Amino acid sequence: MRIAQVAPLYESVPPKLYGGTERVVSYLTEELVSQGHDVTLFASGDSVTCARLWPGCETALRLGGEPPSSALAQHLLLIERVAQQAYRFDIVHFHLDFMPFSVIRNGGFPAVTTLHGRQDIPGQLPLFREFDDMNLVSISDAQRTSMPWANWVATVYHGMPTKHYKPCKFGSEYLAFLGRISPEKRVDRAVEIARRAGMQLRVAAKVDSADQEYFDGIRDQLNQPHVKFLDEIGDGDKCAFLSGAAALLFPIDWPEPFGLVMIEALACGTPVIAFRGGSVDEIIEDGVTGFIVESIEEAVEAVERIPSIDRRHCRAVFEQRFSARRMCDDYLRIYERILEQTEAANGPQLDQAAVA
Repeated sequence: MRIAQVAPLYESVPPKLYGGTERVVSYLTEELVSQGHDVTLFASGDSVTCARLWPGCETALRLGGEPPSSALAQHLLLIERVAQQAYRFDIVHFHLDFMPFSVIRNGGFPAVTTLHGRQDIPGQLPLFREFDDMNLVSISDAQRTSMPWANWVATVYHGMPTKHYKPCKFGSEYLAFLGRISPEKRVDRAVEIARRAGMQLRVAAKVDSADQEYFDGIRDQLNQPHVKFLDEIGDGDKCAFLSGAAALLFPIDWPEPFGLVMIEALACGTPVIAFRGGSVDEIIEDGVTGFIVESIEEAVEAVERIPSIDRRHCRAVFEQRFSARRMCDDYLRIYERILEQTEAANGPQLDQAAVA
């Protein structure tokens, strides 16, 4: 199958540091290639892939410091370039939220869009209602809540290569927080949980300019004796960071669409203590791969119960439910179904790529 994967340009694919969407696109792209598909990846020029790379910009925009207006322009240009080449592909898989909708409709080519962010933003709902014919994939069932009427073709949980992270049989005596310093991720809760539990907290996280005010407000908490702040870390350091932890703290305060760090922890055999919200109930099995809590007090109690979790089972659940192979197979079924529907509606398509 000839497949185009269209990634955001904010981070490289895979990202050098933080970047959930781009990391998932990388895992999917490489698995598709390994299964023998002809894949073109539209992404930043500093991306690394076994697929054919079509650069939408020279380097990833976030690390390059591009202003928001430039980022929008470069993404719109990327979408136009994809549309110009769409005849070369059996299907185009977008990871750009709603930005390509008009081009997909006007171009009439088979396409699917995975929505990676929250969809409960009121100002966006009229746009999604207008484009209710778009083929959409959710990354959790919870993500669909605000738009049950949308054309959801499937829910596909994220997956990772099983060989990417190796589990550790025993965690050490620290709790881990990995991700982003932001109001919805609530690292301040993690600091308090660790303090009350009498454990060290290691924080590996990035700070976006949009979250600088929140970071400034909690900076003193990150300087407490029981907290070690490590800034952003890349893939090369994640395995040791997560597999060495007694548990991952995921104290969110928003409807989390997925939470890639949760399955990264499970891949390392590390249980997760997560606040209930969004996808958490779909990813973590309470009392089996971690604990789902609703308060700091419950989280502190969960820390005491960490030894009851079988780290080998956490890894086994990851391999069964969250592998890159499973994710890829799910998407291939979606591609095939969309192509069948397109052919049924329009008749067999001329192979324009062969003509060209």
